[in-house]
Amino acid sequence: MAKTVVIAIGGNSLISDSGHQSVGDQYDAAAQTCVHIASMLEAEDLRLVVTHGNGPQVGFILRRSELAAPELHMVPLDSCVADTQGALGYQLQRAMHNEFRRRGVARTAVTVVTQVLVDNDDPALRNPNKPIGSFMSQEQAEAHRVKDGWALVEDSGRGWRRVVASPQPRAILELEAVKGLLDAGFVVVAGGGGGIAVMEDAQGDLVGVPAVIDKDLASSLMARQLKAELLIISTAVEQVCLNYGKPNQKSLSTMTLAEAKQYIAEGHFKPGSMLPKVQAVVDFLEGGGRQAIITDPEHLAAALQGRAGTSVTP
Repeated sequence: MAKTVVIAIGGNSLISDSGHQSVGDQYDAAAQTCVHIASMLEAEDLRLVVTHGNGPQVGFILRRSELAAPELHMVPLDSCVADTQGALGYQLQRAMHNEFRRRGVARTAVTVVTQVLVDNDDPALRNPNKPIGSFMSQEQAEAHRVKDGWALVEDSGRGWRRVVASPQPRAILELEAVKGLLDAGFVVVAGGGGGIAVMEDAQGDLVGVPAVIDKDLASSLMARQLKAELLIISTAVEQVCLNYGKPNQKSLSTMTLAEAKQYIAEGHFKPGSMLPKVQAVVDFLEGGGRQAIITDPEHLAAALQGRAGTSVTP
């Protein structure tokens, strides 16, 4: 059977820079990433799941809701994540279809709107600390606190921002659908934005949670639950670096699980940047994964062949 691979593509694969944020610009960025994904599939027959981030896109929806608030209802955060899963999944499907057609690759991409279960008693739910949306005045913040029940924080004199929880992902609820599509030969886009956070109520029904799940941690869980052999995390740099941005910066072509844990303990990786990516790799390998790769989109095919990126093994 072909190797099962989960690839998590980062924000730079969907928005290249602050000057190119329109929907058309986002498609162009996605299309360029799909060139590299197609190269991977040309080089090797893979059972491939593609996950992706959605932070800026969720921010855009929330900002539109704020501007339209005098006339229209606010969009709940779980619906924002669902909306972006559909829209970004469409862009990736279209881009892969076009690139596969050009290359004569007989594959089809399909998107699964994906719910991810979180624990009702996750400590993060009692300590929201992930900023989302735009800055607002104290008066606006207080209005949202009273009307919408938002948690808000003041951000270094720049204004107030909404903060939400970022709980740990516990289960990919559409996992069997993803497996079935892989078995049928599809390239599957799933787990967008870390998945739609849901929990079970007292009756066992699912309810949406106003929270965001880290995309890399959810991708790691997806890979473990699929028993994937390989997890690839695509980001803005070709290789993981120690002492990043310092005169003694050192790029790593290989890293063991023990070394990755040591570097985390030594504080080499920043929260919100490389730390969750390396932690996702650690979780994957500790859960039985054989190999993980961290690299940028341009080096995906080369990294798959051991010629680029940072390869991490048990």
